Amino acid sequence: MSIEPTTYPGYRFPAEVIHYAIWLYHLFSLSLRDIELILAERGLVVSYKSIRRWCLRFGTELAVKLCERRPWPGDTWHMDEVYLKINGELFYLWRAVDQHGVVLDFLVQERRNATAAKRFFKRLLAGLKYKPRKIVTDGLRSYGVAQREILPGARHWTSRYLNNRAEHSHHLTRRQERQIQRFKSPGQAQRSSRCTR
Repeated sequence: MSIEPTTYPGYRFPAEVIHYAIWLYHLFSLSLRDIELILAERGLVVSYKSIRRWCLRFGTELAVKLCERRPWPGDTWHMDEVYLKINGELFYLWRAVDQHGVVLDFLVQERRNATAAKRFFKRLLAGLKYKPRKIVTDGLRSYGVAQREILPGARHWTSRYLNNRAEHSHHLTRRQERQIQRFKSPGQAQRSSRCTR
């Protein structure tokens, strides 16, 4: 069992303050300057540039720890993809949620074909001890190809309206995209999506 560090070497603020700033940034979709003001009100003078570095350095690590604490996923998975425009190029953010709205995983890819769907399914199943009973997707045929090859035992429902749970989960990503005025790279989109789980 790992113990949370009280300080990080080379950082003058305690780990608790760093975790709190990262939590504010990712959970409430606040700007870095807003977090700077919130911390200043609590008596901590921190530059927004430091908060940005903290988010880049520790954000992924904290997101992974939060994912380990999340409840056991349900047996019905809703999958969807949404396009993102990054530096004038089209990318797709693939996302899967269970029937309770818990985000299972996501992946930013350049394509929306069967190969991309298979890659997403394999990523979803990595580390899980069971497979879903039912998969709900929209009309994209790539899901059917990936389901037949990777999850042949799961029932596949294709419906435009049953998949609203997955569609709704993209709103957080769109809100963060508007706040930072578009993603600058696929890696940034992947990191941002990880923190909107």
